[in-house]
Amino acid sequence: MKQFSTVVNTILACTLIFILFSVGLPNFNVRAATPTPTAQPTQQLESAVCDATRSVQVSGVAVVNVTPDRALIKLGVQSNGNSAKEAQAKNSATINQVVKALKSQGIEAKDIATDWYTIEPLYEDYDSLRIKGYRIYNIVEVTMRDAGKSNEAMIAAFQAGANQVVDVQFYTSELRKYRDQARELAMKAATEKAEALSNSAGSGVGCILTITENTQSNFYGGGWWGYGYGSNQNLMTQNVVQNVAPAGGELTTLDDGPLSAGQISVRAEVVASFGLK
Repeated sequence: MKQFSTVVNTILACTLIFILFSVGLPNFNVRAATPTPTAQPTQQLESAVCDATRSVQVSGVAVVNVTPDRALIKLGVQSNGNSAKEAQAKNSATINQVVKALKSQGIEAKDIATDWYTIEPLYEDYDSLRIKGYRIYNIVEVTMRDAGKSNEAMIAAFQAGANQVVDVQFYTSELRKYRDQARELAMKAATEKAEALSNSAGSGVGCILTITENTQSNFYGGGWWGYGYGSNQNLMTQNVVQNVAPAGGELTTLDDGPLSAGQISVRAEVVASFGLK
């Protein structure tokens, strides 16, 4: 009897499995027959939005005017002597006094360095080969980490015996920060210009195709420091001009003297092409 019950249970289980398999098989076939979506429609949509065969190319320029917080001053000591040794002794004594005076203004030794040193003979006249003495030019380069004290430092150096001002440059210690800011503004200006041009032509801007930076713009007006002097130079040619308040909200002011810090201009220029919709 027990064997008969086991056989019956086995038959019922097999019947149940067969029914479940028969019901689920059509759905499985339907799912198997359903094609897997591909990325082709999305790619086609993107191509429709941005057509690389139709493009607009524009340039964007931005200038960020910054109050400088650093100064580089080159002071010279010119000394004459009947002999090279005499000129050397005079020059060394004066330079030592100048360096001492600069240090008394709070300038560290690491920020005072010899930039240029020459010694040359002095002839009796242009056509003569007879030497009547020697002249030494000694140029000291001073890095002012507080641009506001530039006049004080220069006056102290002249009182100590310096007799030449070779060069004065004001700059910012945060050049990278302001140059990145100028790049961002330049790119924004280029995008706005591209949108205006495409809209006037009855189209629209899709995606950006190329971006090129004019690295020469980083040397605008101020040599190889990456900044330029004067806040009013060629402003009519710029897309964006922005004045940046100095850190702490205080302007760099100089004491009464011949130097004026003003502002320096950090400039960026980009050329970009955009695909049209």
